[in-house]
Amino acid sequence: MKKSADKSHRGNASQFFVAGELCRRGWMAVVTMGNCPNTDILVSNKEGTKFVHIQVKTFVPGNKTCSVGKKAERDFGASFFWVLAGIPERGQAADFIYYVVPSSEMSAQVSRGFKAWADAPGMKGQAHDASTTVRTIALPPRIDGFNWTLDQYADRWDLIEARLT
Repeated sequence: MKKSADKSHRGNASQFFVAGELCRRGWMAVVTMGNCPNTDILVSNKEGTKFVHIQVKTFVPGNKTCSVGKKAERDFGASFFWVLAGIPERGQAADFIYYVVPSSEMSAQVSRGFKAWADAPGMKGQAHDASTTVRTIALPPRIDGFNWTLDQYADRWDLIEARLT
């Protein structure tokens, strides 16, 4: 299987893993299948009176970073979360890892990290290409240059629960 096809399959699968975890916790979760801009999963309480939007990004456990893209710099509001899903590769002896990050925190950290990267010289002293849409988050145990780490967001499903109750 080609690497790009495998990456696409893993990304699609991760949305279902996240939706499954939310359903397991008693919430109604629908994977949008790309039909809703900026929302991979729409989650509601059982009454259908409160909603949360989730954007899922996938990484392989053991990787140093997770790509989130330029839209991670935008704060979509208190009812929007990013779930960075560490989905093991087939045959990999690793646990599933989920980081549940509020949109406001993600946007602040990604914006700050990208600005620092863009302002710093490259390894050979060259300017970085500030027009790139690539944005990344350091994965634990790594921390970014500002001592920010995702550790505090590991399995923080309670943050979503608080918006739905």
